[in-house]
Amino acid sequence: MVKINTVLGTLPADQMGPTLMHEHMVLAYPGWEQDALAQPIDLKELASACAQALGEVKQFGIKTVVDATPCDLWRNIDLDRMVAEKTGLNIICATGMYYEAEGMPVYLKFRSQVMDITAELYESFMQELTAGIGKTGVRAGVIKVATGHGCITPYEEKVLKAAARAQKETGVPILTHTQQGTMGPEQAALLTGEGVNPKKIVIGHMCGNASLEYQMSVIDKGVYIGFDRWGLDFLFPDNLRRATVLGLLGLGFADRIVLSQDCNARILGRPFVMPDFIQALIADWSYTHLFKNIIPQLKQAGVTDGQIGQMMVDNPKRIFSG
Repeated sequence: MVKINTVLGTLPADQMGPTLMHEHMVLAYPGWEQDALAQPIDLKELASACAQALGEVKQFGIKTVVDATPCDLWRNIDLDRMVAEKTGLNIICATGMYYEAEGMPVYLKFRSQVMDITAELYESFMQELTAGIGKTGVRAGVIKVATGHGCITPYEEKVLKAAARAQKETGVPILTHTQQGTMGPEQAALLTGEGVNPKKIVIGHMCGNASLEYQMSVIDKGVYIGFDRWGLDFLFPDNLRRATVLGLLGLGFADRIVLSQDCNARILGRPFVMPDFIQALIADWSYTHLFKNIIPQLKQAGVTDGQIGQMMVDNPKRIFSG
C-alpha cells in the first residue's frame, strides 16, 4: 500500500479514513506581516485555536485533513504539526503556489527575466516533496496550484507545468484552486496534456459553477472534482451547490467527487470586521458545516450512505494511493 506524507510522518493510504480534502488552518494573504497594526502571532495560542475548531470534525469520524495552503499563503508547518499533535488528526500539507493576482509571484517573475522559472519551481516543489520543507523534515503530501478568473496567465501556466513534472516523478496528487467557477476544463487539459495521470488530479472549487455542461467538461477529462466550499454563500449559494452535486450523483458520478469546506480557523493581520450582509452569508461556514447541515440535506434528497462514503473515504484513498 502506498504511504502518504503527513506532518507527523508517513501513513498508509488505506488508513486515511474519512477525509476532508481541502481545508486551511488560517487565512493569510501575502503582505499581512507588513501591516504595523496587524495582530501579533502567538503560535501556541494560534495552534490551540485551530485545534479546537478543527478538532470538532473528529466527532463525525474524520481521520485525515488536507491543509491545501500553498507556499505563498503563510503555510506554516510548525502550526500544522502542533494541530496534528493536539487533535490526533492526520494532516497533509502542500507545496505549490497560489494564483498570480493574490499570490506572491514577484520574486519568480523577476528571476524569469534570466532564468527558466518552470525548472526552478519544479526543483523547489521536488525539494519539499522528497527532502522536506525548510528545516522541519516534513515532506509535502500534495501539490497545490491555482489560476485566476477567466484565464490562465503565463506565470500560472509555468506553475502548473512545474507541478505536473513534480507530480509525475513523485506520484503525489495535485489539488487546484479555480476562481469564480472558471478554468476547470483548461486546468484539467493542461495538466493531463503534460502527462499527469488524471486520477491524481482534483480540480477544486467546482461547486462555484452550477452548469452541468461545465461540470461534465471537466469530468470528461478523467479527473476528480472538488465540491469543497460549502458554507461560503457570499461566493456561491449552497442551494445551487447542493442542486449541482445532486445532479451529478444522479448521473452516477459519486466516484469522481470529493467534499470539503475550504475553511480556516482565523484570519491573520489587522482585526477584520466583515459587513453584516457577508456575515449572514457565512453564518454556517465552519469545519463541521458539511456534517451538521449539508450531508443531512443530501440524505434527505435521497443520497445514500454508500455515496457519502465514496466521496469522503474511497475517493480520497484512491487519489492518494493511485
